[in-house]
Amino acid sequence: MLTARIIPCLDIDEGRVVKGVRFRNLRPAGDPERLAALYDEQGADEIVFLDIGATPQSRRTLLRTVEAVSRRVFVPLTVGGGIASVGDIRDALNAGADKAAVCSAALRDPDLLGEAAGVFGAQCIVLSIDAARSGEFWTAFSHGGRVDTGRDAVLWALEAERAGAGEILLNSIDRDGTQAGYDLELIRRIGDAVSIPVIASGGAGTPEHMRAALVEGGADAVLLASLLHDGILTVPEIKTYLCEKGVPVR
Repeated sequence: MLTARIIPCLDIDEGRVVKGVRFRNLRPAGDPERLAALYDEQGADEIVFLDIGATPQSRRTLLRTVEAVSRRVFVPLTVGGGIASVGDIRDALNAGADKAAVCSAALRDPDLLGEAAGVFGAQCIVLSIDAARSGEFWTAFSHGGRVDTGRDAVLWALEAERAGAGEILLNSIDRDGTQAGYDLELIRRIGDAVSIPVIASGGAGTPEHMRAALVEGGADAVLLASLLHDGILTVPEIKTYLCEKGVPVR
């Protein structure tokens, strides 16, 4: 397998980091600049910023945060939440992001992925899929996990790759914030369908959960939040565990 990436996620609302369970019941989790600098120092491979407010004002606050963080840290930054146009993607990249994550806008207009990839390169365009199980399948949600589009998440991932997405950020709504482990079956289904990298998100509770997502699920990277924000684990502790289990890390 390729070298695994460990990616802290900062969900930001009104300039502060927050964390919830299944996208609900948000609680304060810290200062974004301080946490980003801490994770950079710890050896995180990338950092993801998600504006969960997703209003124009909230997004402007997030971009100011990204501008400040990009001057202090040296790992790639991804920005998502409320990204609805090529102009929004340009604003994120100009603020210091290396990639932009698109969710609801791509569901409305898949052509946005190809248009953005044509301007900035597919390597800059991340499709964020918020998925929840529905019987034997998973459906893709929009609007921060509030609206079930009814679209099969696996088929949507395949369509988005063809449209121009260069990477998939796969968020399990069912597992988000539960620390019960990643949805390995969902990760495998998406990973088997596409050839672009898949970042597993939602459910990290132990280093073993991350190993399972990478090895058994086949993810290229794992995203985590509350374990790091709450000081339960550090990035070096996670990488040491993975290395001891034979998973190559940076």
